[in-house]
Amino acid sequence: MFTGIVQGKVEVVEVRELDKFRTHVVQMPDALRQGLAIGASVAHNGVCLTVTDISGDRVSFDLMRETLRLTNLGAIAPGQCINVERAARFGDEIGGHAMSGHVISMAEVVAIEEAPNNRRLWFALPASLGRFVFEKGYIGVDGISLTIGDVRRSADGEAVEFSVNLIPETLNRTTLGERLPGDQVNIEIDPQTQAIVETVERVLASQKS
Repeated sequence: MFTGIVQGKVEVVEVRELDKFRTHVVQMPDALRQGLAIGASVAHNGVCLTVTDISGDRVSFDLMRETLRLTNLGAIAPGQCINVERAARFGDEIGGHAMSGHVISMAEVVAIEEAPNNRRLWFALPASLGRFVFEKGYIGVDGISLTIGDVRRSADGEAVEFSVNLIPETLNRTTLGERLPGDQVNIEIDPQTQAIVETVERVLASQKS
């Protein structure tokens, strides 16, 4: 389990490509490697990955075809940075919200609104996920636990956009400060919201049948 509180950005220093499979090698500082062992879970842009090798400060992770299909990790090149979070431990403070590291989709950055001390980003979601998105609800964006600001829905329900408001700490600590319109980010829907919505849908469907 993860909390969505990103611990920092790390650089991808090597990518090894195979058929529908790749290995990321990242350079992790001492503070993030403390107690890290092969088999441990680390979130990369919100995607739960398993440590496969540790060589000094270089840590390797394997990505399968489903991860490459659903997330933005398949487009990462050496020299780029990703958000990382170590798996939560029992007794840790949950500063964000409970996240599984299972990215469900990507969303496109469609607009950026600048203000003196913060920034608002707007994202376009696949219409199928719009029913899980509510103002002031939780959402995971590239592994960051964020509160949804506004939600815009088209009249036909085919387009859903939502915004998040970012403070300077989030902009400095994560890659969201570098995002531009057209970029793709990983999305994890709040699991509690998803469970409630799907339960209500099943109940309503059973009452109609």
